[in-house]
Amino acid sequence: MTVEALLIWLIVGAVAGWLAGQIVKGHGFGLAGNIVVGIVGAFLAGWLLPGLGLGLSGIVGSIIYAALGAIILLLLIGLIKRA
Repeated sequence: MTVEALLIWLIVGAVAGWLAGQIVKGHGFGLAGNIVVGIVGAFLAGWLLPGLGLGLSGIVGSIIYAALGAIILLLLIGLIKRA
């Protein structure tokens, strides 16, 4: 993995995690937390969303995809915490 690819992963993860935090909880989780939530969300979206026929390309598509996965992740975590 090149340095550029790693930086793109970190930026996409940070933006997606921040967006998901704004939508689900109303605040972010700090830079490191946003990156983790965004990257895990991207993996979750990559696993779930292709089965629904959703496919996006480009950097904006990657951010949207990761944000959708991060929102799903945060909603699942919220459900688990309530139980």
